[in-house]
Amino acid sequence: PSGNLSDCPNGSRWIMDVFHECAQDNWDVASIVLGMGSIGCFIAAAFPQFYQACRTGIMDQALSIYFLLGWLGGDLLNLVGSFLADQLPLQVYTAIYYVLADLAMLSLYCYYRVKNGGRVFPAPINAAFVFLSVGSLSSLSLLGSASTEAPGTFKGRSLLSAPGNELGPKPFSSTEVIGFTIGSISSVLYLCSRVPQIRTNYKRKSTSGVSYSLFALVMLGNSLYGLSVLLKNPEPGQGQGDYILHHLPWLVGSLGVLALDVVISFQFLAYRKGQPGTLEERGALLGEPDES
Repeated sequence: PSGNLSDCPNGSRWIMDVFHECAQDNWDVASIVLGMGSIGCFIAAAFPQFYQACRTGIMDQALSIYFLLGWLGGDLLNLVGSFLADQLPLQVYTAIYYVLADLAMLSLYCYYRVKNGGRVFPAPINAAFVFLSVGSLSSLSLLGSASTEAPGTFKGRSLLSAPGNELGPKPFSSTEVIGFTIGSISSVLYLCSRVPQIRTNYKRKSTSGVSYSLFALVMLGNSLYGLSVLLKNPEPGQGQGDYILHHLPWLVGSLGVLALDVVISFQFLAYRKGQPGTLEERGALLGEPDES
């Protein structure tokens, strides 16, 4: 349904109709535009890694399984939170895409691990993979059972949540408390997922098989998201501190991940030389018996 401008004097009609978001000045409009840009970056981030994996064939060596599992866990909780917060369809569909892209990347990782004769995953990794996969598929199958409670005011990964009917500062609702908790756990998973990848790059002394475009787009998306949160005007009567508190888990998740992705960027610079391709690595291994 079309938005109601009676609760948003001087607001933009098209933004209210499309996003159900009150944009009364240029700061609010900029916040929404940046939020849309962040969604575009996150959607496009996986494609360069798919191409890099097919080109090099060493995805199982280049990426850490814990990095992929942590990313899937964070996106899965983001999807669950979008239901609990009764967010707009665009947010829900975007969260679904994140989970599907993660499952596709994990499937590709498993394919190359089997193809390259890798060892079987340890039991804890198998259990985590099964749990996250079943949880993802279960969440996707419950699209029609989203929470019917009143919309919360906390935001998800983008600033497209429907605003609450009440204005001014207000305590956390029961839905917000659950969503805030889920958002906090999701942010922790996003942060923890980068550490195994940093360790993998350090042990290999190489970033071959990893697409820098993946991290570059995620960094751009997190930067745009952080700016979109900070540029958004609080609701009338709501203090800036109270506004930041309601968005704190997602700010910590986006800006914290951004800092760790900068570390990975420095690894790409440090290991940019002497990165053998798949054919060169195999050639060197095959040449060792002849030389000996």
